[in-house]
Parts: sequence; C-alpha cells; structure tokens
Amino acid sequence: MTASIESIFKRIAPACDFCSFRFVEETSERLTVEQNVVVPPTSSVDRGVMITVIDKGGLGYAATSDVTEAGLRAAAQRALEWAHLTASRSVTDYSAIARAQLQSAQLATGQYQTYVRQRPADLSLKDKIDLLMRESQAAKINDKIVDWSASFWTTQTKQLFATADGGVINQEWDFLVPSLSVTAFHQGEAQTRSFGGRYNGFCQQGGFEIVERSGFFGAGQQTASEALQLLGAPNCPTGKLDVILMPDQMMLQIHESIGHPLELDRILGDERNYAGTSFVTLDMFGTYQYGSPLLNVTFDPTMAEQFATFAYDDDGTKANKEFIIKDGLLTRPLGGAISQSRANMPGVATTRACAWNRPPIDRMSNLNIEYGASSLDEMVASIDDGVLMRTNVSWSIDDSRNKFQFGCELGQRIENGKLTSIVKNPNYRGVSATFWRSLSAVGDASTMEVMGTPYCGKGEPNQVIRVGHASPACKFSAIDVFGGEE
Repeated sequence: MTASIESIFKRIAPACDFCSFRFVEETSERLTVEQNVVVPPTSSVDRGVMITVIDKGGLGYAATSDVTEAGLRAAAQRALEWAHLTASRSVTDYSAIARAQLQSAQLATGQYQTYVRQRPADLSLKDKIDLLMRESQAAKINDKIVDWSASFWTTQTKQLFATADGGVINQEWDFLVPSLSVTAFHQGEAQTRSFGGRYNGFCQQGGFEIVERSGFFGAGQQTASEALQLLGAPNCPTGKLDVILMPDQMMLQIHESIGHPLELDRILGDERNYAGTSFVTLDMFGTYQYGSPLLNVTFDPTMAEQFATFAYDDDGTKANKEFIIKDGLLTRPLGGAISQSRANMPGVATTRACAWNRPPIDRMSNLNIEYGASSLDEMVASIDDGVLMRTNVSWSIDDSRNKFQFGCELGQRIENGKLTSIVKNPNYRGVSATFWRSLSAVGDASTMEVMGTPYCGKGEPNQVIRVGHASPACKFSAIDVFGGEE
C-alpha cells in the first residue's frame, strides 16, 4: 500500500515551496483478565495520511483517511489553501525558516524497524490469555484482595514519510505494554499496588520478550503481597528527609519537571492557553544550573528497546543522541526544526504526532538520566534518616512546570543506613528550579531501568503520545516529605 500511495503523492503534490505527506497505519490489540474473568478482546486498525504544505510564508495541513488519488488530491489542495490563508496571519513567517532545515527533510532517505525477537502474533490467543490468567489467579492470595487485573496491549505502527522533492523515510515500530494491578481492602481502607505503575510504566519496543524482561512472570503474587503490606503499614513520616526515588518514580519526575518545561514550543508560548507555559526562558540555555553537577540528561532516540526510539522525527529530521543537561548545566531545548528557527537556537529532532490526523509538534521522546557511580546499597548506607519511594500514584504541578507535589504507592524507611519498615502514602514536594540541585547521588548501571508512558498529553486538539524514560535510582537530600494524614 505504501508504494502506491507514494506514487500517487508524486503525481498530485502541488507546486509550492515545500510539500510532504505522512502515511500512518496502526494496528492494536488489548487483552485483559479481570478478577480471573476474561474481558472480551479488542482490536483496531487505523490508517490515513497527513499532507503538509509551506508556501508564500504560510503553513497548511490537511488529513484524510481516503487514500485514493481523488482523496489525496483533495487533501493536498486543502493544505495549499490553508497555507495561503495563514501566510499573513501566522505568528511565524514560514518563508523565513532556513532553507537548509527544510532540505534536511526533502533529501532524507532512510528507514527504521523495531527489533522483535518474538512477535505476539506467533502466540495463540489462548496462550496469551492463559499467561494473563495465571498472574490474575496468583494475585488472589487473601480475602482482603478485592480487585485485580492483568493485561497485554500490543501495537504495530507503520509510517511512510515522503516529500515532493524526493525524500522517502520508512519506519516500523512494535510496542508491547504488560500491566497488572491489585487492590487490597480492610476496615475501610484500600491500598493499590501496581506492576510498573498505574499508567503502564513497563512499556517498551519489541515483541513478547518484553513480558519476560519486565519481570511480569510472578508479578501477580508479588504485587498482591505488597498491597497487603501497605494495608498494615504506618503512614510515611513528615519532615525534611533524604529521599531515594526508584526508576518507576524517576520516570514521572523527569517527565513533568524536565521534559515538559524544556519543550521549545511551550517555552515560546504555544501551550499557554491549554497546559501552561514554562519557568524556563530562552536566555537560560548555556548559563542556567538546572541541577547538581551529577545531573546528566539526554535526548536519546537510539536505545533499541525504548518506547520512543526512532531514526527520523515526523518532520523528516534525522535523530541523534544529544545532551539536554550536561553536568547540571542546561544546554539544549526539546525543539524541532520549526521551533529551532523561531528561537534561533539548536534543538533536537523531536517533532512527533500521535496519529495520521494530527500535525507534528515538539514532544519529549526518549528523555533519560545517564547512570552514575553509586550502587543502591551505597546510597542507602549514606542516609541516616530518609525514605525510598517506588511507583507514582499522583502528581500535581503548576502551569509553569515548576512547583510540584508527587505521591508514590510504596515507601520504605531508611534509618541509620539501612532499609527498614514499609510505609504507605509517601509524598514529597519541591520546586523544579531547586529540586534537581539537591541531587546528591546517581545510581550506577545496576539500578537503571527502561520505562515510559503511553499517555503523554499535549496540544490542541489534544495529542496523547508515547514517551520513553530510562533512569537509575537517584538520591535527593533534605526534601519536604509528608504522609497521607497531613
């Protein structure tokens, strides 16, 4: 199908300064077992084309699910008309965008494909449901377990990007998200413990091997046991304490207080009426100490198994690993070719769209903290009074992505250099502008985990997209910590 669409596009592309099309076909399957009962499986196929036109200083888009020659011709004409309508009305004069930036997409030829060891389609539906049923049944270890579920969500995406001047990029991705959640209840109190987080933190590229490497097998009983421990645990103490955040919480911390504030279109004001702005300003790059010298953050589209790995972004720009924060210093924003031109500064290849009927915008992709030199045991031993926290459960952050408050599912006290009792409802608060400067130890490679989220929302109309976050465990000193009773 992609070859025929490419051939049609070459015939119907309008005469203009720049024209591209992006064909996307996505197939998904969801399998769920709830309380040992199989939920009816669901599957979906979604396909269509987005055509982009830049002409006479204006920018226009048009999307269609009609991939016949007539449908594509009509969409191309609409995109051209919108470009002419916006030519004198846009915030940006698109004719001023450096020609070299457009040429990088026009002349690009390349491909990308997820490495898959075992395709989910190679397993029968019965085999996959049996695996879910096994973990579901293993979770019911006590009458206090009142709700539990296990699921697999698989997706295959094929994308063809082409330009009227000869650029052709083919990319294919395979994704799998295993998830499991258990709720325990006793004497009016409920505690939920989830495998990888309630928003599917163990999401990666690949095939059914993800289920094994994520630790899903055996997670039913372990997750249920931890939910029961939380029922009988005291609330997290309140005070200034040292904190170790494990990767399934670091994921959220990176996402909200580094990822979103460094998206260049947000810094330029594009999200102001929807999801706020950013405390970061353009003059901070190259001068602002975002965190302690231990903080090294990379945009890394090259990690094979990570959720947002790709070879080219959705504007056709080749993607390379770049430091966003180096030794604590803010160095580069998360902005694609158009935002880079508007801001007159370098960014990264990170414009992406959630579907064929949405235009690409600046998005965090694989945003990772590079591992350091401390083992988990060493970090614990360095703390006299603190809390280790796992797995995000709640978050709140202001509209400039600065002041925040996060809650976790499970905490464990650290006393005199040793892990001791489990505590429930661990929460902490801070300010992005100072919180990252309290980073006092970064875990080594043995503490590193590759995680992510399928549910990052941004833009108008809203786009929900996949994001990857890899992180080691990290220690922060003198953090405001509080429990559920405050």
